[in-house]
Amino acid sequence: MTTSPIELPTPLILADHPALDLLNTQMMVDGQRRDLLTSDADAAQWLQQIGFGPADEMVVGNGKLLVQLRELRACIEDLLAARRENRVADTAALNGFLLLAVPQLVWKEAGAPLLDRFHQANATNQRLGRLAYIAAELLAEGDFNLVRKCESPDCSLMFFDRTKSHKRRWCSMALCGNRHKVAEFRKRRQGAAP
Repeated sequence: MTTSPIELPTPLILADHPALDLLNTQMMVDGQRRDLLTSDADAAQWLQQIGFGPADEMVVGNGKLLVQLRELRACIEDLLAARRENRVADTAALNGFLLLAVPQLVWKEAGAPLLDRFHQANATNQRLGRLAYIAAELLAEGDFNLVRKCESPDCSLMFFDRTKSHKRRWCSMALCGNRHKVAEFRKRRQGAAP
């Protein structure tokens, strides 16, 4: 008897921070932590989904983009855990990606030049460098009281709490928040039944 492969969901963009959304490309599916990025095309599509430019501008097909994005995700995950635990960590891997984000002064037309903060001829390197820079900013300057994991025990998703009251508990009210409300409602109804 052959089992059919599990259909993986599209990565969710709900963390309110691209570095945390990258971490969320690994999530719990049917009780197991799964990687939602399984190909270069998935990786390019995800970068497009977070607003980093068209997927068709990136080189895909040789597996390099997927490997690089997974490596960047792993080093961000390690550094984020160290930051949350207030311990020192090795930044060499992230710094390697930061070397891809090279600021350049670009002057193509008459008038004022433009400071391109993530200048790179290769679109893939430009996007990976930009994502590394955003992650480094979060690690160095972010308020880690607002970096949280969803409170649902069945969820592994992270988010940056940008709510006014800073009391966000769920990755999404439509997902885990609603499940919690329904479960609480059922408990109350069962407790009230004669």
